[in-house]
Amino acid sequence: MDGTTALGLRMAALFPSASSVAEVVQWFGAMQAQDVNSGLWSFGVRLPGFSLADVEAAVERREAVRTWPMRGTVHFVPPEDAHWMLELMGSRSLAGAAKRRESLGLSEADADRAVDILGSALAGGGRLTRAECLATLAAQGVETGGQRGYHLLWYASQRGVTVIGPHIGKEQSFVLLDEWVPKPRRPSREEALALIALRYFRSHGPATRKDFAGWTGLTMADCKLGIAGAGLQTVDVDGVEMIVAPDPGAPTPSAPASPAPTRSAPDMSGWMALPGFDEYLLGYKDRSLMATSEQLAAIIPGGNGVFQSTLVRDGRVMATWKRSITAKGVTVTVNPLRPFTDKDRRAADDALAVYASYLGLPLTVKNP
Repeated sequence: MDGTTALGLRMAALFPSASSVAEVVQWFGAMQAQDVNSGLWSFGVRLPGFSLADVEAAVERREAVRTWPMRGTVHFVPPEDAHWMLELMGSRSLAGAAKRRESLGLSEADADRAVDILGSALAGGGRLTRAECLATLAAQGVETGGQRGYHLLWYASQRGVTVIGPHIGKEQSFVLLDEWVPKPRRPSREEALALIALRYFRSHGPATRKDFAGWTGLTMADCKLGIAGAGLQTVDVDGVEMIVAPDPGAPTPSAPASPAPTRSAPDMSGWMALPGFDEYLLGYKDRSLMATSEQLAAIIPGGNGVFQSTLVRDGRVMATWKRSITAKGVTVTVNPLRPFTDKDRRAADDALAVYASYLGLPLTVKNP
C-alpha cells in the first residue's frame, strides 16, 4: 500500500459519517479536548449542519464528558467509559503525582483532603465552576496558589472522583463522576486493552504501534496485548508496518461492541478547516502522511505542543489559520504553507464558511 492510499483510508477513519456527538466520541474512544473550543469544533466539523449550540447541548445531555483519561491530557470520552479509561491509562499519570506534589509543596495528605472536600461540596448533583472549586478548597485551608489549584483539580478527576462538566458561561465546571455516570462500563483489564486498541485503530488506522502507544501512554507490552485481543490486521505502507481494523463496526472476541457510525470516505477533493487540537494530527507520533517537517514546524511553532488550526486539502495540510471572534462576526487570518491558486483561496474560504456557520456569525477572511 502506498502513502496516498493509506492517507485516504486514514481520512475515512478520522471523518466517519455520524449523526450525533455520542456516535463520534464512541467511534474515537477519546478525542483531544485540552482547549474546549477546539474540542467542540472537532465534533462540529464531523457533524455537518450542527451548530456550536447543538454540540454544547449534546455535552449537556452527557453524550460526552471531559476528563484526563491518558497522558495527563484532557479528552472528550464516552461517559460510560470514563471510569475504566482512568483505571487503565490514567493510572500511569497518577503514579507520577507524588513528584509533582513535591515540587508544588503539597503532601499526599493535602491532596487527599482536597479530594474529600470537593467530593462533599459536589455531592447531591452539585456543579461548581473552577473558581468556585478553588474557593471551596481555600475556605477549608487548602493552599491553591500557583499551580497547586490546577494540580488538585486534576488529581480529583484522576482519582475518578470528579469529572469536568459542561461550561458555566465561559468557565470550566466540575461534577461528581459517579453521579454524572451512574452506570459505568466495567470491562476486565484484558477487555479494556482490546477495546481501546479497536477504537484507536478503527478511527486512526492505518497507524503504527508507536502511534498507539503515544496516544494511550500505555507500555508497549500492553499495546501488544490490546492489539492481539482486538484481532487487528497489519498492512505494509511504503515499507512501514501499520495496523488497521478489518471491520470497524464489528465486536471483537474480548471487547464488547459499542454503537458506532458507518465509516465512509469524505470528499477527498474537498477542503476542511480543522481545529488545532484535533485527532487529525494529535492522534499520531508520525505525522508525515499529512504534513512535511517544515509544515509541522509552522503548525507547532517552537515544538511547544500548541497546535495551530489547519486548512486541509486531500488529507494534506495546506495552511494554518487563526480566528478572532466578536459579537459582530469571526475574522480568520490564513497562513498558506503551500502555494495557493485563486481556486484554492475560494475553496479555503468555503471551508472556513462552514466554521462560521457553525458559530452562527458572518465571516471575514484575511489572506496574505
